[in-house]
Amino acid sequence: MSLPLEGLSAIVTGAGRGLGRAEALELARLGASVVVNDYGRPGRDGSGDASATPAEEVAAEIRAAGGSAVAHQGDVSDFGQARDLVGLAVSTYGKLDILVNNAGILRDRMVFSMSEEEWDSVIRVHLKGHFNTTHFASVHWRERSKAAGGPVYGRIVNTSSEAFLAGSAGQPNYAAAKGGIVGLTTSTALALSKYGVTANVICPRARTRMTQDVFAGFQEPEDGSLDALAPEHVAPLVGYLASPAAAKANGQLLVVHGGMVAVVERPKVAAKFDTSKDVFSYEELEGVLGAYYEDRPLNETFAAAEVLGLKRGGVA
Repeated sequence: MSLPLEGLSAIVTGAGRGLGRAEALELARLGASVVVNDYGRPGRDGSGDASATPAEEVAAEIRAAGGSAVAHQGDVSDFGQARDLVGLAVSTYGKLDILVNNAGILRDRMVFSMSEEEWDSVIRVHLKGHFNTTHFASVHWRERSKAAGGPVYGRIVNTSSEAFLAGSAGQPNYAAAKGGIVGLTTSTALALSKYGVTANVICPRARTRMTQDVFAGFQEPEDGSLDALAPEHVAPLVGYLASPAAAKANGQLLVVHGGMVAVVERPKVAAKFDTSKDVFSYEELEGVLGAYYEDRPLNETFAAAEVLGLKRGGVA
């Protein structure tokens, strides 16, 4: 019996640790050949000396289990290095079929305290990094589709966050980048569907180096059972979205953690008001919107955290 991803090749960025590592191992378990990408900086803020060791260790782990994997040490926020990453997959395995974007850093600060560099660095690694790899993967799939005269196989799984959904007060850079990734994903999904490519985005909740402060109050089980916040709860969804079975899932946003997957709907209109004249006046808007907001909670933001049972503050 063949494996779901047998004969397919994949890239997983930020795969030297945490979520990316679990996802790379899962794709390999399902039969994919994997390019394990990681820049290898030890700090979750992207600080420290870059090292090839994290990516090499995960690639070696996959090979030791009987799979096929190569390591790539590179910064996906660099356009040229992202091109080389996709090129490595194509030159090693003949083609690229699956792209999982996971690489990221954190530089948390309240908006009034955040520096320009703290803003730019997080936007660059998360949002630009997702774009860079997606760009070169999409070029590859478009060229293959033209040569084949029809659709090919392509899967993109991007990584957003509940920080985008719930509004994480101390992470304006991270929340903005993760919101941008959702927009990038839905646009990509529409642009590439005719070539046989799907693009979906997940909001994972997991205990990793990135979230060690966020989940400090959540205790790990002492009985040896799998932690509800273990990255291994997220990896199977990535494997499914990368598979042929998920052909009809495109442009979707899914929240995943601890044995739960939630499909999130696109925003809906909560209320609608029409002017009684040709153009709204200030006074008329004050009347209709003032009455609407009068009895609503002061801090009820556009994306209410309560929908998913979240607490206010930082989230994964």
